[in-house]
Amino acid sequence: MDCIFCKIANKEIEKKFIYEDDEVMVFPDIHPAKPVHLLVIPKKHVPEFSQVEDPVLFQKLFVIAQNMVKREGLEDKGYRITINGGGAQVVNHLHVHVMGPLTKTAAL
Repeated sequence: MDCIFCKIANKEIEKKFIYEDDEVMVFPDIHPAKPVHLLVIPKKHVPEFSQVEDPVLFQKLFVIAQNMVKREGLEDKGYRITINGGGAQVVNHLHVHVMGPLTKTAAL
């Protein structure tokens, strides 16, 4: 498989993680849209949001995203949680973007 996120998960490409466990990894986006721009990624290859079959994994991704918002101090600074799909993602491997800070005008 030629998926960069799978290669990172399998340690074929070195990456410094902000968070890692057996199922999920978190690291900064290489092209950040905001000062904080983290990717929360399942290690198991799931091509996109609509193909998630494990509700426990889906829940875990969002609990970790929630923890990253708190860790980065974005609770009162504005943040966005985004999942691209349907061919809109740059890497065809499910990933959750945690971005901030955002102002109300920037969030529109």
